[in-house]
Amino acid sequence: MPNGREKEKYNKSIETFERAKKVLVGGVNSPVRSFRAVNSNPVIISRAKGPYLYDIDGNEYIDLICSWGAQILGHANEIVENAIKEQLEEGVNYGLTSEKEIELAEIICKAIPSIEKVRFMNSGTEATMTAIRLSRAYTKKKKIVTFEGCYHGHVDYTLTKAGSGLATYSMAKSDGIPTEFIQHTITLKYNSLSDIEDAFKKFGNEIACVILEPIAGNMGVVPAKKEFLEELRYLTEKYNSLLIFDEVITGFRVAYGGAQEIYNIKPDLTCLGKIIGGGLPIGALGGKEEIMNMLTPLGHVYHAGTFSGNPLSMTAGIATLKQLKRESYYQLENLASKLEKRVNEILKGSKISVISNRVGSMMTFFFTKLNSVENYEHVASCDLKLFSAFFKELMNNGVLLPPSQFESCFITLSHNEYVIEEIIRKVEIAANRIT
Repeated sequence: MPNGREKEKYNKSIETFERAKKVLVGGVNSPVRSFRAVNSNPVIISRAKGPYLYDIDGNEYIDLICSWGAQILGHANEIVENAIKEQLEEGVNYGLTSEKEIELAEIICKAIPSIEKVRFMNSGTEATMTAIRLSRAYTKKKKIVTFEGCYHGHVDYTLTKAGSGLATYSMAKSDGIPTEFIQHTITLKYNSLSDIEDAFKKFGNEIACVILEPIAGNMGVVPAKKEFLEELRYLTEKYNSLLIFDEVITGFRVAYGGAQEIYNIKPDLTCLGKIIGGGLPIGALGGKEEIMNMLTPLGHVYHAGTFSGNPLSMTAGIATLKQLKRESYYQLENLASKLEKRVNEILKGSKISVISNRVGSMMTFFFTKLNSVENYEHVASCDLKLFSAFFKELMNNGVLLPPSQFESCFITLSHNEYVIEEIIRKVEIAANRIT
């Protein structure tokens, strides 16, 4: 519960959230926005510009959520906003093909060599759902392999957690998912070579696909080990299964060509979202032409959508990707590296047990005594109370972290040196107050 000072600072947000709870489930439309994981009251945002968010009480925050990674240029980027305004005059949705869809697809295919054809849709969830359906049709197999801690949207058969070995290889992570829906899902430990080798020895001829985040961003940032991805590529090729990279977060975020550019590994299918929509709703599935051509209307794997490829999202995506160049990623790397280094120094200097994982402009500070964080078990052992205290102190001083230890921080190209220095200064204040 907020104290007296906080009630005054966030008075309108608190009142508005009470109003929201009367008509929205839990007062939100996505659970992490409730701030329950940090035992706090959510702020209600009124506007955003560059690296800043502003709430309805007039408080300013340096934003390290960045629309959960969807913003890479900064909020209300002028070029993107102007492109959207021009498109608004031409209409918001046609229900038929426009040239903008083709242009954005051409940009994506050129940027990511593993993608020969693209199908646009409206969310990352839709992309992963379609990818799995397509892989089952292509391989004529049923089983899928997922990894604990990776999030592939709210698809029934990916909302699973690992069981006690391969004998009981998956359990539902949500009510309302019948056991029958996940009987073909094998959930393994992320970064475990022995798990994947055992799974393929036992079920290899039945596995349609392996789907994973090559750099996990939904249990905090946990990069895959290169040998882990290489073994997955080897095993899926050996057993005629498909390798699916869920790059909804990492696509155009960690590199222009995504995580697969960093690891130099080509998946069969790639799921995209977030950045390719320039801040507007979007999802996309891309991959080898032979596989993608199984989608309707050429094949018999059904997919359709009234708003798929809508011109507003296409326009915002084109305007965003055209601004991203290789120099953009050098800039993001330098800023993020500086932030990571200084935050670690400050927290450790205050005798706070913390380690960080970072790839490019996405990073997480884990409040843990472990020497490394490589899978979900490691993340689950973190000190959530300490993270919550750190979150609240930063929020009260004008920096918004993702309100969960299990999420990634992001920066944008609008987070310049001055902004990074401001974050560092406020981290010092927060560290002093929680020790």
